[in-house]
Amino acid sequence: MASSFHIHNADGYEQLMGRWSKELAPRFIEFAGISGGEKILDVGCGTGSLTFTLASFADLSEITAIDYSDIFVEETTRRNSDPRIVVRQADACALPFEEGTFDRALALLVLHFVPEASKAIAEMRRVVRPGGVVAAAVWDHFGGMSGMRMVIDTVAALSDRGRQLRARYCFQPMTQPGEMSQAFAEQGLISVSETQLMVRMVYQDFDDFWAPIAAGEGPLGNYIGSLEDSERTRTDAAVRDAYEAGHPDGPRSFANIAWACRGLVP
Repeated sequence: MASSFHIHNADGYEQLMGRWSKELAPRFIEFAGISGGEKILDVGCGTGSLTFTLASFADLSEITAIDYSDIFVEETTRRNSDPRIVVRQADACALPFEEGTFDRALALLVLHFVPEASKAIAEMRRVVRPGGVVAAAVWDHFGGMSGMRMVIDTVAALSDRGRQLRARYCFQPMTQPGEMSQAFAEQGLISVSETQLMVRMVYQDFDDFWAPIAAGEGPLGNYIGSLEDSERTRTDAAVRDAYEAGHPDGPRSFANIAWACRGLVP
């Protein structure tokens, strides 16, 4: 499962996105639904935000967490102390499980970074039993991530490369209204429904917001890391100015909206 999400270390990911995943996980689980005794597959587990939240929500019989990244697999394994949780390296587009193995397959903030997202949905459907649930959530990149759009629009104002980045970012696969539900239906899932989930995050100061991106984490961090020194200095200053918005550095609150979709295996 090649991914367009770039990660260097688990701590950087936590500061960039793991903190958001932890906020979103309970809302996503409520939408996807779970029942005691079920076997759940967490596709693209990252550092385990959904995995460990699932473990605290219900008396599940088994949670299998997979990720393509060795960094994520190692970190989730290190954090795990629950015997019901099994963590392994695997490709979302070629899941190493028999048909109908799980009661539900869930993917939190993953599908928009999978180039063959439809194949991943088909694989999730394959490994879930008839009557089971496939569910996923992705960020609304165009209109639902105020903090990231602040940065993306800032870099777009500085260069042609920044504008190209914005064009890719805003229209990543599965991030437009109705796009996931259409993909779910095309892969044969039934009773498909889609909704919006909103969470909010407070950053203590500009460094809390910018440090993981400046360190090269995520797609935006990968772009920042590719800049020449002078352009990097100019970009850092412009983003800081946008964050501060004419006031002293300090706490700022941003909201993110995710599209969430679920369907039943016929």
